[in-house]
Amino acid sequence: MQNGDAVTGTWDDMRIFLAVARSESLSAAGRLLRMDPATVGRRIARLEHSLGAPLFAKSPQGYAMSEAGARLLRHAEEAEQAMQAATEAVAGGAGGLSGQIRIGAPDGCANFLLPQVCAAIADENPELEVQIVALPRVVNLSKREADMAIAVSAPTAGRLSVQKVTDYRLHLAASAEYLEQHPPIRNLADLKGHRIVGYIADMVFDKELDYLSDLGVTRHALASNSVAVQFHWLRQGAGLGIVHDFALPAAPGLRRVLSDEISLTRSFYLVRHADDRRLERMNRFAAALADGLRRETARLEGLT
Repeated sequence: MQNGDAVTGTWDDMRIFLAVARSESLSAAGRLLRMDPATVGRRIARLEHSLGAPLFAKSPQGYAMSEAGARLLRHAEEAEQAMQAATEAVAGGAGGLSGQIRIGAPDGCANFLLPQVCAAIADENPELEVQIVALPRVVNLSKREADMAIAVSAPTAGRLSVQKVTDYRLHLAASAEYLEQHPPIRNLADLKGHRIVGYIADMVFDKELDYLSDLGVTRHALASNSVAVQFHWLRQGAGLGIVHDFALPAAPGLRRVLSDEISLTRSFYLVRHADDRRLERMNRFAAALADGLRRETARLEGLT
């Protein structure tokens, strides 16, 4: 780079660089920035010219960071953290939370826990905008798909902060109508005569979601990568499947089956960017989110 590798771009240049680095395309970066893709391209070209090095290599797959871009990334992220900290300092940390915070979560948590938890946080912080991204896969925090994420297992790679939030329980369940119309289920062997609802095998994104393979159940006649779809199948009497206990109050017609033989415990983890722990605003929101999830999980499980 020119000028002894000095970064001569402004924060606005860094913001545009980060958007392209994370989204890997000008059009996606433009949507994030609410900017025309052609303008994004010109700003990247101007930054590359000022630094004297290409930051991206264009390919049919999109914009991949060059070696120089990869070196710049860490500095740009540090600048982003500094700007966020400066904004918090000016706004004052003692008042209500404000701005936008995006949470990524598996759709079981996103459908049955986060709506009421986040609504309660928003009630106490009228200037806060909370977004929930429900994804049937691991949320990529390094690409800033979300500011923080709920996970069902603790990640071991990346510069992340991981906090266990709470355990939760799951059981085999079916609708009362289904159980009345099909042969009785007295033991695990009886499951062979019933239709099983579960995950699409090659789309199980975390081993903690592979609920029934240890019991010898490998075929799911009805399968989806979405917990919500599975839940609605069960509620409509389509078969038997594993259900979160915290979801059962949403479907009073569902009944646990073989609850002594099939009782699972899993955990939720709150995953954040390691550097975000320096931001009081994010710390306060994370504390409220974790506390709300613990309370709401216990409340709903207590109703089953």
